Amino acid sequence: MFKKLAAEALGLGDIGKIIPSQDYDKVDSDDYILSEDNEKIFFLIKSKRDEYCFTNRALIHIDGASALDKKRILRRYEYYQFPFSNIALQTAGTIDLDVEISFHIGNVPLMISVSKGQIDQLKDLYKALLAIQQEVHHNQSVLGFSVDSLQKAITIVAAGKQENVSKSQELQHVNEYVFNWSRSSYEKYNQKDFSAIFEKYINN
Repeated sequence: MFKKLAAEALGLGDIGKIIPSQDYDKVDSDDYILSEDNEKIFFLIKSKRDEYCFTNRALIHIDGASALDKKRILRRYEYYQFPFSNIALQTAGTIDLDVEISFHIGNVPLMISVSKGQIDQLKDLYKALLAIQQEVHHNQSVLGFSVDSLQKAITIVAAGKQENVSKSQELQHVNEYVFNWSRSSYEKYNQKDFSAIFEKYINN
């Protein structure tokens, strides 16, 4: 017991381990995967206190307040709703036992320590998160441009006058077009599945 307390006090109890894919079915996060929607785990870090599960759709964080307490809080962050930012990788010094990856997901800051012997695998995760960040930013930018374009088009159409078309008919046609266009653009540019990125960068 004393060793566990000392390890936690020194922060040693919170150094994570990257779990190999053949052991994903042995971790708690596996119970919360939306397998019915083809969600799957691509990267998983587990410490005595926390689990950080990176799927093709979301980060699932099983948060424990203490390594000695069995209570856990489950948090889920969909990548398209909670974009990554401030992604950083800190390598180990001479006497360090761990390396760290840190980032914000939405407005939530996270820092994850991993045994320095697994630095190469953590580099793969770092690259994957950067690629997801860039993809989400691109999609949001394009969606913003297309919304601006639509607004300009509506203004131009509204300024013109169509013969033999009532205002109610014109409004209905414009409304239907805008609704269908908005739904189509939302589905196209709010990418939810990032399997291709993980398959490209993750090699564990």
